[in-house]
Amino acid sequence: MLNKTLSAAVFAMVLAGAAMAQDETPLPRGLTEQEREYLRLNPLEVNLRAVTPPPAGAVRAVAEYEPMDGLIISWRGGTSLTNILAQMAASITTTGNANLYVAVVSSTQAAAQAALQAAGANMGRVQFVVRNTDSIWMRDYGPRYIYQGATRAIVAHTYNRPRANDNVFSQGFSTFKGHAYYEAPLIHGGGNYHLNQVGQGNATLLIANENPALTPQQIIDIWSQYWRTNTTLYTPFPTSVDSTQHIDMWMQVAGPSRVFISNWDANPGSTQAIICDNAAAYMASLGYSVVRLPARLIGGVHYTYTNMVMVNNLVLLPSYTNASVSGLNAGALATVQAALPGKAVVQIPCENIVGLAGVMHCIVMHVPLHGGGPGVNGLSPTAYLQTLRGGQTVFPGASVAINYNTDDDKIVTGVNLALSVDGGATWTTLATGLGNGSLGNGGSFSWSVPVVTTPQARIRVTAIDADGNSGSDMSAGNFRIAGPCVADTNGDGQITFADLNTVLGQFGSSATAGSTLAGDVNGDGQVTFSDLNIVLGAFGQNC
Repeated sequence: MLNKTLSAAVFAMVLAGAAMAQDETPLPRGLTEQEREYLRLNPLEVNLRAVTPPPAGAVRAVAEYEPMDGLIISWRGGTSLTNILAQMAASITTTGNANLYVAVVSSTQAAAQAALQAAGANMGRVQFVVRNTDSIWMRDYGPRYIYQGATRAIVAHTYNRPRANDNVFSQGFSTFKGHAYYEAPLIHGGGNYHLNQVGQGNATLLIANENPALTPQQIIDIWSQYWRTNTTLYTPFPTSVDSTQHIDMWMQVAGPSRVFISNWDANPGSTQAIICDNAAAYMASLGYSVVRLPARLIGGVHYTYTNMVMVNNLVLLPSYTNASVSGLNAGALATVQAALPGKAVVQIPCENIVGLAGVMHCIVMHVPLHGGGPGVNGLSPTAYLQTLRGGQTVFPGASVAINYNTDDDKIVTGVNLALSVDGGATWTTLATGLGNGSLGNGGSFSWSVPVVTTPQARIRVTAIDADGNSGSDMSAGNFRIAGPCVADTNGDGQITFADLNTVLGQFGSSATAGSTLAGDVNGDGQVTFSDLNIVLGAFGQNC
């Protein structure tokens, strides 16, 4: 039994230290008995790391079937598992036209490189990320991506295992890629989530057991705040069937309206069969084309074909050698090929991993495609202005945060900010050479609002990379700088009948989200007698 005083960090070091050898005993996707006992004495808490505010503005979660830059893997588990990773890598970096980010420790990088080369991987698409990990199960702890505007950003969670190195991998990867990082207040394993590109999410009620202080609706709301998804929660499989209870063991969303779901034809009426049949009927009622793939429970091992990997034009499908399952390989392949006729479907032998309660989907995480246009020696950066996007009122002398994200296919080397007081017709530089900022919310600049009056203010953020390529984003609408002459609704320097007519013409109106009304001189979002009185009181003045 573990000593109750053993810290999470020490426990992770013990695990990691025992796992450095090339023939290491792999950690299962589920809990080991030692981990289970440790958690009995030291329950996980969601504040193991700092939770951040949700991402602001235009946010969209990324589906796995969308265009991808690449996949992330962790080179762990000894040769029985790294041989599988190498076979996957060969197809991912060639047929899949995708990059492969390989998490390694320094002592294993040379062996990983040799194995990948021997398997036929395109090494020009392989990038090594030197960082400690505890396990191979990248899907469960790795970075889940969103698009925030035109930039990629990471949303992470507290890993539902006491594996400290794994738990901080997403944060480290955000630094490696220069991507903004957010952390949701959830204990979670990433394999228990599937979504499509229009924000329909799916998970099992395992998430409620992992977060007992939250109601299921509160959990759904957190996903909505951080990922802008609307999530359906399903009954999980019994742990006697699947110790992880993750949805990716029996479901794969393969398009905006296409889904693969396991079919327990050999176990009709079983709990897992009922769960899958009910989910299939529900998804069909939402307009999905539902494709069923066989699943088996043999000797306590959950054999699944839905735990596949999709990346660009490639699908990696498990195959098995168990005598009771191998006869299903050809049929599963034919079913997936028929359902996804534009994809190359490659079967990878997975007998050596399936007994650890996971297969190939469990050991990769997707990195979506950078959205920049063509540039010199690559693509141009993208930027996203988080704050002052329009509709706000700010006052001279105030210190206002300008928050932004940037992104590039390589890395952004500098950020410039500019101000327009005429709706974007002309610009004045505010700052140059800014960085991407610290982890949490991208970059931030403290702007001292100038002494000026205008209803047509806008901010522009421009990202620049090492090749001189640039990309910009600006306020989607005007915001107001309420200077000493707030009654000057048109910014001509005089309070005249033109300003009075503006207020009277908009009298009784309310500003919509992200917009301003020129007649709203006091900035309360409505044009009322208060605004009229301010203009009348200043009538005839010059600013």
